[in-house]
Amino acid sequence: MRQVYLDHSATTPMRKEVLESMLPFLSEAYGNASSVHRWGREARIAVEEAREKIAELIGASANEIYFTSGGTESDNIAILGTAKAKENKGKHIITSSIEHHAVLDSCIELEKRGFEITYVPVDSDGIVNPEDVRKALREDTILVTIMLANNEVGTIQPIKEIAEITKEAGVALHTDAVQAAGSLKLDVNDLGVDMLTISAHKFYGPKGIGILYVKRGPRPKPLVYGGNQEKKVRPGTESVANIVGMAKALELAVLEMDEVNERLTKLRNMLIEGVESSIPDVILNGHREKRLPNNANISFLFIEGESLILSLDALGVAVSSGSACTSGSLDPSHVLMNMGMDHQQAHGSLRMTLGRGTSEEDIEYVLEKLPNIVDRLRAMSPLYNKVKE
Repeated sequence: MRQVYLDHSATTPMRKEVLESMLPFLSEAYGNASSVHRWGREARIAVEEAREKIAELIGASANEIYFTSGGTESDNIAILGTAKAKENKGKHIITSSIEHHAVLDSCIELEKRGFEITYVPVDSDGIVNPEDVRKALREDTILVTIMLANNEVGTIQPIKEIAEITKEAGVALHTDAVQAAGSLKLDVNDLGVDMLTISAHKFYGPKGIGILYVKRGPRPKPLVYGGNQEKKVRPGTESVANIVGMAKALELAVLEMDEVNERLTKLRNMLIEGVESSIPDVILNGHREKRLPNNANISFLFIEGESLILSLDALGVAVSSGSACTSGSLDPSHVLMNMGMDHQQAHGSLRMTLGRGTSEEDIEYVLEKLPNIVDRLRAMSPLYNKVKE
């Protein structure tokens, strides 16, 4: 049976070159980067070289890069840490209604602490209107946090335009670029952001490591305490192997980005057009062009997305219904609901995300199997039979 992995937005397989770069720091070069002896210095050199490489790749300075355990922690530090640092200046934060839960749950926590959050809406394609951000700004606004690309529907947000607005207002802008990293060119100066989050396992690096870029100036307050690492913003013994692996993964992703994106865009369009031409009553979720090159999020009306996932899994195809972080939830996607979909449409969504290893034969296999699965599930759907009567 053919094995087809179309869940690269959840995680990606680590590249061989990345693993090879990490192996020395998992065995013979095992020193603690905070130790002053030779073993420690060897580890420290590796950490700082990785920091410099990552900074170079995103247009930052090395002292603006902070290593964390991944996207969730980076988002939390950016939002909760900034709130702690600036609460005397104001307690108002702006975000969008379709952010990752690492952002939304941080905002919910701040609401419990007396902060006020404005959730700007998105249009039916899942895109924020920069003017809505402008209108939401207040004298006491201390932070705007808007993702660069959505993790479920793949829509790309107008971060540059939003940055112009926040800069004019003197308000810090954070962007969650976890899903964008490896697919979009990240230049913090071009984007105009003050903070940016990425996570290595989204671009063929190791799990459990990410960065928070913080523009030179006031820093977020730490959320944990106990060491001097990462300028006390994120104390704790550095995961040297993971840090080295992340730098290598990002370097390779940037080097190959144009070539990979061109190929994935063609395959993605092949998948979308194939579904739309062979299966009735489907809806493409997100903007048709302003989306990540590997993302195809489609709602299949009158059936449950979970049934589609399990049926495809039985045939060797891995897909998801949305964010991997909420896969255990029975609630419909908050992203799709805030884009104007009803419960039934949102429950029938599939997120199919391609990667470096995806082939044309993989897409052909999915397009061969999917129509029969949809027909079988709809035949068992009372709602579908009622509508067709």
